[in-house]
Amino acid sequence: MTAFDPRTAPQILYIEDNEESRALVRRLLSNRFVVLEAANALDGLQLAEETHPNLVLLDHNLPHMTGSEAATRLKKLLPNTPLVVISSDTSAGARIRALAAGAAGFIPKPIDDTFERLIEEYLNGRVEKLDHAEEHMAAYQQELVERLEGNIRQLTGTVERNKFLLDQNQRMFSMLERRHRLLETGARVAQVVTSILDINDLLKHTANIICSEFSFYYAGIFLLSEDKEWAVLRAGFGEAGRKMLAENHRLPVDDQSLAGKAILSRQAQITLDVDGEASRFKNPFLPNTRSEMALPLIFESQALGALTVQSNQMNAFTEEDLTTLQSMADQIAIAINNAQLMSKLENATAEILRRKTFEAIATATGEAIHWVGNKAAPIPGSIRRVRESLPYLLALIELVEGTAVTRDSLRAAVREIREQTRAKGIDLKRVMEEMSAMKPNRLASLVSVESLLEDLDIAETSANTILEIKEGLIGPARQRHDTAVSLGQMIRRTVANMGLPDGVVEIGWAEDLPHVHADERQMEQVFNNMIKNAWEALAGSTAPRITILGQRDRDPDYVQIIISDNGPGIPREIQEKIWVSFFTTKGGSGGTGLGLSACQQIVSQHGGTITMESEAGQGATFRVRLPVRKN
Repeated sequence: MTAFDPRTAPQILYIEDNEESRALVRRLLSNRFVVLEAANALDGLQLAEETHPNLVLLDHNLPHMTGSEAATRLKKLLPNTPLVVISSDTSAGARIRALAAGAAGFIPKPIDDTFERLIEEYLNGRVEKLDHAEEHMAAYQQELVERLEGNIRQLTGTVERNKFLLDQNQRMFSMLERRHRLLETGARVAQVVTSILDINDLLKHTANIICSEFSFYYAGIFLLSEDKEWAVLRAGFGEAGRKMLAENHRLPVDDQSLAGKAILSRQAQITLDVDGEASRFKNPFLPNTRSEMALPLIFESQALGALTVQSNQMNAFTEEDLTTLQSMADQIAIAINNAQLMSKLENATAEILRRKTFEAIATATGEAIHWVGNKAAPIPGSIRRVRESLPYLLALIELVEGTAVTRDSLRAAVREIREQTRAKGIDLKRVMEEMSAMKPNRLASLVSVESLLEDLDIAETSANTILEIKEGLIGPARQRHDTAVSLGQMIRRTVANMGLPDGVVEIGWAEDLPHVHADERQMEQVFNNMIKNAWEALAGSTAPRITILGQRDRDPDYVQIIISDNGPGIPREIQEKIWVSFFTTKGGSGGTGLGLSACQQIVSQHGGTITMESEAGQGATFRVRLPVRKN
């Protein structure tokens, strides 16, 4: 007996839904044939088309399709492949229907010992004959037509019902999917925003993630300005967002924009067709907006701003979207409040550190100036005595060279000078020898009375400058006389005494601004220095302007004086240095660099603060905060 080779053995496909029947056929045939199996007619048809078996065995009773119908399809797919129907239905009608459908044979169940022999015969070309074949074929075709019509009617009804159910399911699925995505994105945004404490990063990430997740045309976040009058754009998606941020885009808080309405009403606003909203703000950077939704950012009943989302499709938003996104907006509002608190805390910490640092620098500088001043204090007196003694010394020299010294007192004075000179270790004889060897111009420069007096003037001026700095920096702390001071009157008087051109200084003063409790002379020094600095910063300006405003502070125990100029501003890299003693930007044009340092020290000693804000090209603003008069 030839060994079984699966590469050359015939392939037999058995289509049968009963596993036990398939196992029996597999056991009987697998030692000589490659047995392929399918549990239903549809899988069997596909397997037959893919493998082209040598013989197909087909159960007559199959789910979804009868054996006769499957036989008809198989004969069309594989016209040259014999197929045999295996059935437990042993009636004549079952055999006739199988042969009419194109089967080469019919094997009844249960399978007996003749099964293997019959398989060999069918593989070798055996075909059972059907008497009156045309009559049976016509009857079979009529049966197929009737079954087909019934199936079509059934399928048509099923299709219609399924289409309706499918539409409903798709609509429901889309709603569920959108809601799921909304909830998922809301959770993701909440997770992201709660981990970001830098407010700029927070707002930027929020706008980007909303648009990327929902494919919205645009998303932007507005925050309220300090005066609550404007909704200022702080983050925007894409190129449109970048352009609007570059132009400092903002909207008034009114009913002329959805963002303004949302902030005013603290309720979400939806426009499903923006073309129908005559009062809507038309944004040139977002020409394709068709639907818009604005959600208030609320924390503890206070509106912080608004989140706006826009779509390029009409009717893009639903009430369910509003509910879900409002929940996300509430999380964003909490994160914004946390970021603002962190920013305020960082700024307050930085301000405290800055103030303490400069106070320490000022204290150390004051101590240094005090020490230097003490050392410099004797210099002017010593120089005065040198000036007083110098003419007498010169007169003695004149007497010695011009005429013989006859008076005892003069001779005694000359001897005293010689003895003091020797006592100090000065060898006059050696000096005379050096002078004899010098060229005339060199000798003249060494004994020049004019040069000697000039050196004395320089030493005296430098010593007096040190003493003036000491007095200016330390003197006020020792000589404070606090009274109730009207800053408005004092500042107007200071400006008038400075002789600035008309129209340069504009003063605005709040009514009934309380007096401050301070030393008036020291306050004059503070504001004189600050106004003088502002005027010097405007050098070369075609339209110089200094604005001085007096207003109440948020703390009722303080007032605030704001001094602004429209000069070039203070470069960011030196903004911290301006408070350091002896730092100056005036170079050789004057100034000791103690003006702002002294101002800060005086204001600090009065229990106040002084701060500065400046942007390149936008001038500088100084804020002086002082305690009011105590009753």
